[in-house]
Amino acid sequence: MNMNLKKNSTKPTVKLIVEGGEGTLWGRVEYEDNLIVEEANSIEELEGSMQQLLLDFHALDPTTYEFKIEYDLTAFFEQFNFLKVTKIAELSGLNGSLVRQYANGQKQASAKQAEKIESAIRKVAQQLAEVHIYAR
Repeated sequence: MNMNLKKNSTKPTVKLIVEGGEGTLWGRVEYEDNLIVEEANSIEELEGSMQQLLLDFHALDPTTYEFKIEYDLTAFFEQFNFLKVTKIAELSGLNGSLVRQYANGQKQASAKQAEKIESAIRKVAQQLAEVHIYAR
């Protein structure tokens, strides 16, 4: 069983790996030595389908766990398409065209490159979390 505790939650988590390509999302879950694979057009649809499959095949009640989603870079940049790939590349210290190739699925990032990109994304998230908007 592939479950971990999530921060600020008492529910166990099930890892849902999401990969993208050609406008479709592919998800996979390993649960009790079984690999469950599904495709969908959105994260919400993918989560719903996976919940139903886990219920059907493992009698796993969706109210008893949460998904921990891990994206490949193609799915990430499709899902968060408002982020500028060039800016993420700059913040991660990587070449912009290389990161664009990761984002469109032409190349696969190494673990070290993916860590640099994830760190840059987390830096942006932290900056956004600290934003305060002034209004009169």
